[in-house]
Amino acid sequence: MDALHEMDGVFPADALRETGVTVREAGPGDEVAGVAPRWVALPETTEEVAALMRVSAEHDLAVTPVGGGTKLHWGNPPERCDLLIDTCCLNQVLEHASGDLVAIVQAGVTMDTLAETLAAEGQELSLDVPLDGATVGGTLATAIAGPRRFRYGTARDLLIGITVVLADGTTARSGGKVVKNVAGYDLGKLFTGSYGTLGVITEATFRLHPVPDDRRWITVELPVPGAGAAGRPDDAPGLGALVAGLAASQAEPSAIEVDWPDVRVGPVVSVLVEGTAADARARAVHALLEERGTPWTTTGPPGWWGTPPSQDVLLELRVSPSRVDGALRAIAAGGPPAHVRGSAAVAVLQIALPPDVGGAVLADYVSRLRDDLGHLGARLTVLAAPRDLTGRLDRWGPVGALSLMRQVKERFDPGRRMSPGRSAGGI
Repeated sequence: MDALHEMDGVFPADALRETGVTVREAGPGDEVAGVAPRWVALPETTEEVAALMRVSAEHDLAVTPVGGGTKLHWGNPPERCDLLIDTCCLNQVLEHASGDLVAIVQAGVTMDTLAETLAAEGQELSLDVPLDGATVGGTLATAIAGPRRFRYGTARDLLIGITVVLADGTTARSGGKVVKNVAGYDLGKLFTGSYGTLGVITEATFRLHPVPDDRRWITVELPVPGAGAAGRPDDAPGLGALVAGLAASQAEPSAIEVDWPDVRVGPVVSVLVEGTAADARARAVHALLEERGTPWTTTGPPGWWGTPPSQDVLLELRVSPSRVDGALRAIAAGGPPAHVRGSAAVAVLQIALPPDVGGAVLADYVSRLRDDLGHLGARLTVLAAPRDLTGRLDRWGPVGALSLMRQVKERFDPGRRMSPGRSAGGI
């Protein structure tokens, strides 16, 4: 047997099981972006994760952490994957200091479960995670956030402490209740959006907010932009000025979202106000939107609110809010039909393409859009797409901080065993 399978007479599977952690053979449902692992481990504590990581280091096993599995098809396929560390059993809310508006939770707690636990005390983690079954660890690892990022920020902003296990089995903590730190590094910011390439997140400490006592959604359908010869708009729907006015208004919205399923019809804009005097503030927003259409107000969100337009072929566009109109023009200019949805207030937009789009068409569309958006300082990422469509394109595109990211990877995972290749630049 080669060294990958045996070391000093001990096979990796036996060594993994000697940690006392439940370990099973991997099955078809355990694939990571199409790459099958050998084994799946189900630890229940940070200490058990550390034990697994020490064995993995000894046997040179490549490790990928997984939470709810809702985003395992996001990012690049790993170069190799021997062990999947499933955090489903790291599912405890360890502490809820309601008086301090702080909660400490294990990484495998689902965002839905956390919301229910906190709501019992009239509090919440204001992230609006868009995917059912998503866990705390997966939410941090992929850095996703929902509509209210405009008011409350993203997971990185609400995270005040984190516990991680590094590739060699070292446990490190930063932020709240520090026991051992990694000098010079803000672990929370580094691990948020790391796609499991730096280590395993096992615990997180969050800053909470009281649940607002009232909410109103004010929604309007904007007019159809002027159409060009091909039936596509030759002008944007004028979202930039509208959103800027709403964002600066005394109504203080918590979110401003857009849904544009078809460029041949006008987009829908929905604004959330919540908390004190929500009804009066909703009327103020209503008055602002009357200049653009016929708005309506509800006490519940639109059906599309806070969800991705698709998960088959999904792109994410980030651009300055002042340049959102130019970005929308570029999206509508040509290529396959695109469904645009997302936060108009911070200009993080998701673009869904038809599931039957061909690989060559997708590659050409992404390349053309990146070229068209380059002068706007925009960034386009391919979040999700079938593996057979992504062979001809770079999911991440140009990343200005790539050199620094590679240095961080070398510092935390010099052996390239943590989700190797999953992130930008093959990190």
